[in-house]
Amino acid sequence: QLQVVESGGGLVQPGGSLRLSCVVSGGTLEDYAMSWFRQAPGKEREKISCISRSGTSTFYADAVKGRFTISRHDAHNTLNLQMDSLKPEDAAVYYCAADRYFFCSPNPSHWGQGTQVNVSA
Repeated sequence: QLQVVESGGGLVQPGGSLRLSCVVSGGTLEDYAMSWFRQAPGKEREKISCISRSGTSTFYADAVKGRFTISRHDAHNTLNLQMDSLKPEDAAVYYCAADRYFFCSPNPSHWGQGTQVNVSA
């Protein structure tokens, strides 16, 4: 069973940067399309970025386009999300998710536990 573990969350000031990481085990990252979701209190879960198995296709939600960058490092079984120019509205729990068959699935089959990102002065 694939396990997914996120890290890298924390508190950052508006305009700052964070890099989230996601490590998979019990399987090989290259076999999975990967995504990042987030959920803020009182809001629905939001898909913010995806990357295909090959890494050649990516998706960004409008809210993060131009500020966030997704990347995968299959040799290290690691997915990253570089978040720049952070805004208070980016504060949420961020989830890494994996799906063996579908790029940018709305409900991937494997999920991490999430990492909290807070953006505040």
